[in-house]
Amino acid sequence: MILKGKRAVVTGSNSGIGLGVAVELAKAGAEVVINSFTDRPEDHALAAQIAADTGANVRYIAADMSKGDECRALIEKAGGCDILVNNAGIQFVAPVDEFPVDKWNAIIAINLSSAFHTTAAALPGMKAKGWGRVINIASAHGLTASPFKSAYVAAKHGVVGLTKTVALEVAGKGITCNAICPGYVLTPLVEAQIPDTMKQYNMDRETVIREVMLQRQPSRQFATVEQLGGTVVFLSSPSADQITGTTISVDGGWTAL
Repeated sequence: MILKGKRAVVTGSNSGIGLGVAVELAKAGAEVVINSFTDRPEDHALAAQIAADTGANVRYIAADMSKGDECRALIEKAGGCDILVNNAGIQFVAPVDEFPVDKWNAIIAINLSSAFHTTAAALPGMKAKGWGRVINIASAHGLTASPFKSAYVAAKHGVVGLTKTVALEVAGKGITCNAICPGYVLTPLVEAQIPDTMKQYNMDRETVIREVMLQRQPSRQFATVEQLGGTVVFLSSPSADQITGTTISVDGGWTAL
């Protein structure tokens, strides 16, 4: 229970990567706040289920990550945090000259600006304690690019830059800031895309995964949410005290190409 006594806030965590991260933090003994923009009974039930499964204190707090004031209020409602995992994100694909302005604004707000707001709100408490971890879930697209993903790529590159800046500002204060850059991760959202992709290419499941979905990932294997959660736990541990201002790629070799 290496994180016992630590409180973690994970944004965008009622599904997918964020949920996997939250579960691994809870298993490591942290008190965990999960989050999304909805406020449904099932959101609170999910927190209760994680708590029952892990023995950790787990709460759900609704906050819209597209709104700066709600991002900051999330940290306040949580009672501050020792570990902040900025995970919330959305995606939209279109050529630059056809990219809807509202989609651009939403992606920049949720994928980048939310991390600024939550970090700004969390740092004073971390400084007062002399300990903290800010961990940003960026992407392989924070280090490289793909066509038709201008807003997402711009936001994730921005997250990497923000990570480095925060790390320098808090160096020597017991606080680290790092970014994890996943490639393709097997989430429920990705899993749901596989049957349609099989029909589109007239391929079996394994061929679609290996030759289409993971074409840019040399390992030809998805990363898992458990692996990403484990990376977050490691970065939150004493072993990572001197790891700061950097990116850790969990991408099966994508960015080595």
